[in-house]
Amino acid sequence: MRYVKAAAAAALACVLFSIPTAFAQNNAVKIGVLDDMSGPYAENTGPGDVAAVRFAIADFGGSVLGKPIELVTADFQSKVDVGVGIARRWYDDENVDMILGIPNSAIALALVRIAQEKNRIVMPTAAATSELTGKSCTGHSIHWIYDTYGQTKTIVNAISRMGGDSWFFVTVDYAFGLAVEADATSFIKAAGGKVVGSVRHPLNTADFSSYLLQAQASKAHGLMFANGGNDIINGIKQAAEFGLARQGMKISAPLAQFPDVRGVGLKVAQGLLISSPFYWDMTPEARAFSDRFAKVIGRPPSFIQAGTYGAVLHYLKAVQAAGTDEAKAVMAKMKELPINDFMTRNGKVREDGRVIRDMYLMQAKTPEESTGEWDLVKMVATVPGNEAFRPLNEGGCPLVGKVN
Repeated sequence: MRYVKAAAAAALACVLFSIPTAFAQNNAVKIGVLDDMSGPYAENTGPGDVAAVRFAIADFGGSVLGKPIELVTADFQSKVDVGVGIARRWYDDENVDMILGIPNSAIALALVRIAQEKNRIVMPTAAATSELTGKSCTGHSIHWIYDTYGQTKTIVNAISRMGGDSWFFVTVDYAFGLAVEADATSFIKAAGGKVVGSVRHPLNTADFSSYLLQAQASKAHGLMFANGGNDIINGIKQAAEFGLARQGMKISAPLAQFPDVRGVGLKVAQGLLISSPFYWDMTPEARAFSDRFAKVIGRPPSFIQAGTYGAVLHYLKAVQAAGTDEAKAVMAKMKELPINDFMTRNGKVREDGRVIRDMYLMQAKTPEESTGEWDLVKMVATVPGNEAFRPLNEGGCPLVGKVN
């Protein structure tokens, strides 16, 4: 019996001593930026995301709970297997506590499962698919900035009010583009419109001519580019060459950001409607951050880069409040604490991981209206967060089902 008691005591001691060290053994809080550093989404994410994270770490003081905050970065090369492999290595071998960025919905959907498996955190600040807070949601993921539901709802409703009742899609052929098209289609139908055609294109396409000819032949009132980054720039420029807007077609790109508008040029982009949670000149605080950012990157931040700053700051505040970097405790604090920074006022992380904040309908200015290189858009309308994003009970998130 004496040996049994001794063995039990030893086993208990092992358990007790192992719990607090499981996520602190590297003596650091480690953040990983997994991003597109050189491909079609690099301008809106990539090096700018890394700069935003560095700013947030510095503003927090460089340490939390007496431990240094470390940063690792990697380029996933627009390949799902590469991105997933890097994330697994970071979680398994390099003690990374939280990964963010990820401007690829297919990678993001894989990583939410891996983060859950490893009891770590993933915050896809750049991925767009609304499935991240739908059927694919987990208790280890927060969808921080935007999604295909909120972006497409804002744009479709605005164009429908202008008489756009028939639509054609030019869609990038992977999870992100398919989610944009699916969410937009639901709003088109709800507004009494119809989809008259759709074509799929590979990521980073240079020639859109065959797709635009099909759009032109469809006689649709609205043409939506369900893509992002360089694909938006190339597609809209070539649509202008085909004269589609002059022929009465209303062109939209729900995932367009300010660097994309500048890349297209106001002569072509004027009148283009975009949906965004941020504009670099929207408040004095936003301008101050944008000036700081521009000194490093050479231009104001995209809304993804601005949001990435806020995501890191909120994560570090939650670690501080939880008194640990253990994932479940930190996630609970992130859902408890309000979000307040230069981009978001009184935002919150919902039960399904969706951050609720106001969205803004913006329109690209004419060249005559613009007063400078980055004076690109004007505010048209504010969409309150509880209207912009999918209702909690409609996404199919299993976390919501458990609670209810």
